[in-house]
Amino acid sequence: MNIILLGPPGAGKGTQASKLVAERGMVQLSTGDMLRAAVKAETPVGLKAKAVMEAGQLVSDEIVSGLIGEKLDSMSASEGAIFDGYPRTEPQARALDEILASRGRTLAHVIELEVNEDALVQRITGRFTCASCGEGYHDTFKQPRVTGKCDVCGSSEFKRRPDDNEETVRTRMTEYRAKTAPILPIYEARGLVKRVDGMAEMNAVSAAIAGILDN
Repeated sequence: MNIILLGPPGAGKGTQASKLVAERGMVQLSTGDMLRAAVKAETPVGLKAKAVMEAGQLVSDEIVSGLIGEKLDSMSASEGAIFDGYPRTEPQARALDEILASRGRTLAHVIELEVNEDALVQRITGRFTCASCGEGYHDTFKQPRVTGKCDVCGSSEFKRRPDDNEETVRTRMTEYRAKTAPILPIYEARGLVKRVDGMAEMNAVSAAIAGILDN
């Protein structure tokens, strides 16, 4: 089973993809991670991408398609793929159709994690972590049991990501809407798009996704 997982940064795509990998043996295809891995491994497409990046240019759709093809070729036929961050444009969506078809694969579902922008801002801007062990906390939803002390390691040092601020989150939301708007009609016309409440509790989101995949 091959699916596309859509949602803005902070919607929980990474969390849900990790659960699908662990529970169903699916393979997460994140183009950014794949690009770094291919460059490091010096695969044919990786070498091409490296030359482009060293020249200060953007990696083309052709190279990204090649990366996805390489990855699918390394997977067994029984392993399903989760596309994360691709496709983002209509040409990429058409290219993905060809990539899958040439390998005897089809796209089963396009699942969008829907979010409330104001609630997402609160979710992201309230995040902080223990600087020592990395345990995650939140101003509203998960404070340390003892104020100023990590539950796991007892450290009193905490940190926040510099990009976890309202302006950045709203900019990301605007970019997401601009990038996904062109591809959703393509998949909606095929009846592939399903929507899940990304603001629900994590296990409830997982259960909703499982319900889609098992039907």
